[in-house]
Amino acid sequence: MYNAKVKNYQKEALKTKVAGADRYQIIQMLMAGAIEKLVMAKVSIERKNLEAKAEHLSRASAIIEGLRSCLDFEVGGEVIDNLYALYSYMIERLVDASIQNDPEIVEEVSTLIKEIKSGWDAIPVEVRDQTLNSQTDTQAGAHAG
Repeated sequence: MYNAKVKNYQKEALKTKVAGADRYQIIQMLMAGAIEKLVMAKVSIERKNLEAKAEHLSRASAIIEGLRSCLDFEVGGEVIDNLYALYSYMIERLVDASIQNDPEIVEEVSTLIKEIKSGWDAIPVEVRDQTLNSQTDTQAGAHAG
């Protein structure tokens, strides 16, 4: 009963955070969620809890797939191509981790996503705001025309 109430509270808190977040913050939350699921998957493998392992790896893979699918190839150039390849590699490695029940593979993917997240987190707020404003202006112009 208590656990259900805590989960419901966490779910509502997340909805509130997402509602007030910009694109950068949502991607930060997704990356943090993937890292959390990877930690839980690694622990599940180590404890030989295969049902939990499958659930956590599946959710981590879905988040990484979501991150990969929202890459903007029109703007990013080579960086986006590299990120796409890296996300694809991570998804493949999570399949390997699931088949082999190998916590080291999960740790490898976790390290990669943490590196990407640290780069994302290091983007200055001014650059984020400038990018968001220029995208809003472009979208407004497209709707006006």
